Amino acid sequence: MTSIYAQIAADLMAAWVAGGVIGFERSFHGRAAGVRTHALVALAAAATVMVSLAPIFAPGAFPGGTPRLDPTRLAQGVMTGIGFLGAGVIFKEGVNVQGLTTAASIWATAAIGLLFGLGVYWAGAIATAAVLTTLLALRWLEDFLPTQVYAWCVFRFRAAEAPDRAGLISLLADHGVSMRELSFARSRDGAILEFSGNVMAKRSRALEELAATLRTLESLAEFELSRISK
Repeated sequence: MTSIYAQIAADLMAAWVAGGVIGFERSFHGRAAGVRTHALVALAAAATVMVSLAPIFAPGAFPGGTPRLDPTRLAQGVMTGIGFLGAGVIFKEGVNVQGLTTAASIWATAAIGLLFGLGVYWAGAIATAAVLTTLLALRWLEDFLPTQVYAWCVFRFRAAEAPDRAGLISLLADHGVSMRELSFARSRDGAILEFSGNVMAKRSRALEELAATLRTLESLAEFELSRISK
C-alpha cells in the first residue's frame, strides 16, 4: 500500500513540476497566467484522473466488485472544463485579441497533467518538452520568418486639403502599405474628411515609416494606426 501512495505522490509531483516549468515561461514573458496557474492546472488534472484509480488505492471505501472508473470520461471532463479557465486569459484590447497562446498553453498543461496522473511519464515528458519548444523556439523563429503586418487605420484630413481615394492609396503605396476595405465619413460640420479601413504591409517598420511621414502632413488633422494580431 505504501508503494501505491508513493507512486501517487510521484505522479502528482511530476505533473506539478511540468506545469510550473511551462508557467515559468509565461510568467517570464509577462503573462497573467504564470507559474502558479499552470502548476495548479497540471496538478488538478493529474489528481482528477487519479480518481479512476481510487478503488485500487482505497479499496475499503468502495463495496466489493466496484468497477474501476473510466479515466477517459474524467479526462473529457477536465479538457472541457479547462476551456473556461482558458477563456479567462483571453481579452480584447482595441482591435487586438490577446492571450490566445496562454490559453492554449493552459489547455496543453491540463493534457500533460492527465498523462502524469495516469503514470505515463515518457509521454508527459515529451509533451512538456514539445510545449516548451513551441513557446520558446518558435517565438525565436517567428522573428526571422517573413510576415505580413496588419493594422486598423483612421486618417482625418481637413476637408479643403484632403486627398482623394487614389491620392491616399498612392501615399500609402510609397511606404509599401496597401489599404483594404476603405470607408469614408465627414464630421465637424463637413470640416473633416475621414478615411478608415485595414492596411497591410510586408515589413514591420513600414508602419513606423508611414507614421513618420503622416506627422509631417499639414493637411492631416489626426491619424490612428492600431496593429492587429491575425
